[in-house]
Amino acid sequence: MLYLPGYSICITLFNLQARYSHFFPDFTGKMQAMKILIVEDEPELQKAIADSLAREHFVTETAGTFDVAMEKLGVYNYDCILLDIMLPGGDGLQLLQELKKTGKQENIIIISAKDSLDDKLAGLELGADDYLTKPFHIAELNARIKAVLRRKTLDGKNTIETANLQLNLTERQLLVNNQLVPLNRKEFDILNYFLLNKNRLITKNALAEHVWGDHIDQADNFDFIYYQIKNLRKKLQSCQAGVEIESIYGVGYKMIEI
Repeated sequence: MLYLPGYSICITLFNLQARYSHFFPDFTGKMQAMKILIVEDEPELQKAIADSLAREHFVTETAGTFDVAMEKLGVYNYDCILLDIMLPGGDGLQLLQELKKTGKQENIIIISAKDSLDDKLAGLELGADDYLTKPFHIAELNARIKAVLRRKTLDGKNTIETANLQLNLTERQLLVNNQLVPLNRKEFDILNYFLLNKNRLITKNALAEHVWGDHIDQADNFDFIYYQIKNLRKKLQSCQAGVEIESIYGVGYKMIEI
């Protein structure tokens, strides 16, 4: 559980090819990294964000100044940039302007303690897609990042298709061989998370935090995870779905095609 009051951070996400290839899958089954650059001059906050993202299995790098950030952006490719607005040697809005000049199509979430209309308009005019006002909980930050990445990966589509499955994110429906398979809310959320991370190891902690969010600390054990996974497996097997949830003993789960 982490709160980040008193800081102004801008998050920029853009579709660049990452240097690593074994953390995050696309919907063709090819594995891609989700690599994040954290541009933040406050060491404690920088570490807190990096630790949180590491628990979500992102690969992270850091930069403490405007110049170091620009240097890294000129050399490496990233899927996501966490950018502090006030930096030694420059500011986040200036860096956003530099990124915009390159012609990259970024998805941007501005996170700031400032909540005036003028501040929001300034960020949106620079290309931001969302604006999150502090203080906020880290679970909400993670959810916003994942939502932007999901929209980008889906390229505007509202359906995830793999094997003989179609998961409609708008209607919250699962079709297997064009037949409707009823799912409860938790089962749908778990399946959605697995499909977005197909062939990728998902720890029990990561799954619980994603599906249950802030209420995860109220759970004494993972029985609620086992119960939902058990029911979801039965439904996938009974409708002869072309995927299965594989258990990784002592760690978590992985969804694979069969």
